[in-house]
Amino acid sequence: MDIITLVAALAALFVVIGISEPLSERARLPFTVILAIVGGILGGIALYLLNSDLSEALNPTVRRLLEQPIRANVFLYVLLPTLLFQVALMVNARRMLDDWVPILVMAVMAVVVATVVIGYALKPFTTLPLVACLLIGAIVSTTDPSAVVSIFRNIAAPQRLTRIVEGESLLNDAAAIALFGFFITFVMLGVPDPTLQQALVAFPWLIAGGVGIGWVFARVTVSLMALIPTFPRAQVSVSVALPYLTYIVAEQVASASGVIAVVVSGLTLNLLGPGRLTPASYNYLREVWDVLAYWAGALIFILAALLIPRLMGDVRPNDVFLIGVIVVAAFVARAVILFGMLPVLSVLKLSPRVDRPYRVAILWGGLRGAVTLALALAVTESALVPPAIKREVGILATGFTLFTLLVQGTTLRWVIGRLGLDRLPALDTALSNQVIAVALQNVREAVADTTRDYRLPKEVIRSEAKRFAARLDIAVDLAENAQAIPDRDRITLGLIALAGRERDLIIDNFRQQLFSARLVEQMLTDVDRLIERTRQGGRYEYRAAGRMALGYGAWYRVAVWLHSRLKWSWLLETMTADRFEILLNQRLVLGQLHGFLDNKIRRIHGRRVADLLHELLRRREEETENAIEGLRLQYPGYAEEMERRFIRRTSLRLEEREYETLFSDGLISRELYTTLRNRANTARTKVEARPHLDFALQKSAFVRSFPLFKDMTDEQRQILSRALTTRYVEPGAVLIRKGQVANCVYFIASGAVEVERKGQKARLGRGEFFGHIGMLAREPRKAMVSAISHSTLLELDEARFRRMLSRNKTLLQAVSESAAKRGVDLDLSIFGTTPTQTGRG
Repeated sequence: MDIITLVAALAALFVVIGISEPLSERARLPFTVILAIVGGILGGIALYLLNSDLSEALNPTVRRLLEQPIRANVFLYVLLPTLLFQVALMVNARRMLDDWVPILVMAVMAVVVATVVIGYALKPFTTLPLVACLLIGAIVSTTDPSAVVSIFRNIAAPQRLTRIVEGESLLNDAAAIALFGFFITFVMLGVPDPTLQQALVAFPWLIAGGVGIGWVFARVTVSLMALIPTFPRAQVSVSVALPYLTYIVAEQVASASGVIAVVVSGLTLNLLGPGRLTPASYNYLREVWDVLAYWAGALIFILAALLIPRLMGDVRPNDVFLIGVIVVAAFVARAVILFGMLPVLSVLKLSPRVDRPYRVAILWGGLRGAVTLALALAVTESALVPPAIKREVGILATGFTLFTLLVQGTTLRWVIGRLGLDRLPALDTALSNQVIAVALQNVREAVADTTRDYRLPKEVIRSEAKRFAARLDIAVDLAENAQAIPDRDRITLGLIALAGRERDLIIDNFRQQLFSARLVEQMLTDVDRLIERTRQGGRYEYRAAGRMALGYGAWYRVAVWLHSRLKWSWLLETMTADRFEILLNQRLVLGQLHGFLDNKIRRIHGRRVADLLHELLRRREEETENAIEGLRLQYPGYAEEMERRFIRRTSLRLEEREYETLFSDGLISRELYTTLRNRANTARTKVEARPHLDFALQKSAFVRSFPLFKDMTDEQRQILSRALTTRYVEPGAVLIRKGQVANCVYFIASGAVEVERKGQKARLGRGEFFGHIGMLAREPRKAMVSAISHSTLLELDEARFRRMLSRNKTLLQAVSESAAKRGVDLDLSIFGTTPTQTGRG
């Protein structure tokens, strides 16, 4: 085929793609179904022309075009990596980590179950070897849930459920194609029944090799892109090379799974990109990849659909029966996961509860598409696969795909309607009537101001005002006559709206470059969790999710362990600095929400609900402020540097905005505007560099600020700071147990602990210390001490503490007063002039 014909054919395909999308919207059918129908029709026309008497009269170039020289490698090496990489780049990877258990079960386990069930269901009805039946099962187990995801979004399905289905679409293809590569190797080698030992030897490397190659290539790519921050088109060019190089190296060099390597590289760029690229560059990269994947997905589908008439050209009655067996087996395998395994995960609190109607929708919406057809084509083109297996794979995979598209795809929206998922709940209907009434009142006020400004004729104004008033009266009547909304539900709805506004403010501040891109993803993840948990449990879950965002998490415990046991502080220092910056950002956003409460939510839900929401918001502000204050007390020098950086970033953004206003008003030339903007960008580069948190320096600053150490010289404080060991504890951690032999003292840098002795409880906070009485009395400890908040303690061993007592009169006096307060007799005369203190009970 010459280049002119090829370009003309591609142009025609793009026209078909451009027409198919609005056609699918008008026909209310999934986009992939329309592409399959159009592609099948075009392929049928081409096959008819080639087999009719007209074939001899066709131009040789046109004949070669109708023969469709489409190879499987075009799908596997050109189009498929683009599609998978974009999906991995666009998903909310951080939120996927929260639901990794149900996603893995829905994807990997579902693929394995479907492959086994379909393979063993086919074996009794065909002469194919078991490995060929399992190969067919792996090919048809790749689902394309894009149709059900798009409908879920339109009907406002739970975000977490939609995210799980999206995560399944990403890992499902990777797992299925990895199984396909595993089984086709045995088919080509002529091994009819592979043993478990063979599987255990070959399959792990497909997964582990793909993961390792994808991660390494993505890290190298991100580092290279970070070196060219002012060249977004160059960064996109580098990113385009990533999936193809990853796929080729994994498949051809390492004999690993190229699909898994591409998915891992996309997820790695998804997680690391926002922190290494500028916001504008990263958004530009995602937009370009969105277009590339749209083209790749449409092309892979329509090109595969063009081949449907050829693959189905030799269908026999027995083939139709086998297709029916696959259909039944696929539904059974899918139902086992959705109605058997998923409820178990919900009971174990590893997955959200998925209502039965949603499970039925997911079951019916498991369409098969281009990936299935591409894998089937790869089998039919392989010279090492026996002809009988080629024929069965081509017909069965294509026939099953057609069933899912033409039967399930065309009826999916009807099924969702029958399940009642497209109807608003009564509560949402009542709320929508109130929102419409409030919105129309606001519109009437705005229109009245506009008509005065334009000085329109009074007759026209009165006529239109009368018409609009009638519409407003109808809306008000609907709102008043609607089902009454209980205050509990109003509070929940108000909190959801409040969290949604919080999300918008985070994005706005990010676009204004007040928030760093690296941390915005985590903040948005916390807000998404806040919305979901509030929707499930109301105000109590709202408060719990808010406190969870202020917590530390499992990775923080790993960082603490590395710091405490291996003296590796870099991870803990980074996470602590991130936490400080996030808290500052969150305090700013929470302060901006009160105005939204008064201007919007109060008018919809009333004063009483708004006042309660104000109180809940103030509690979050107080908890955030306490967390900031704890870090500020613990790291005074670093806190000052971070706050100065925040002010400088804000002033730079305001300065840039002033330049933009002056330029848009025509008060400065483009040359001057460019010069001023470049200066501001240079200054921003310096300000964006976050100050390094050095625990050693911060510990010295803390020692200097500690009242008990004020009498010490700088040299003594420096020696003490080196001797102190930092210990981080979570709420509920037991620090001292009754009966233990004392050998150290704890100084509270931040947080609080509770001391329980003889049935009485006392709280100690920052600047206080404990553990010294039992050590100095040389008796087993009679008190139990536990943390009541996230706390940072500085630990000092007995020998150093005793030496410090003999030199520090302030500390000696504090120990004496502490012993007296607890009713303990201590002989402190050996440390100085302080007399023995006698407790008073």
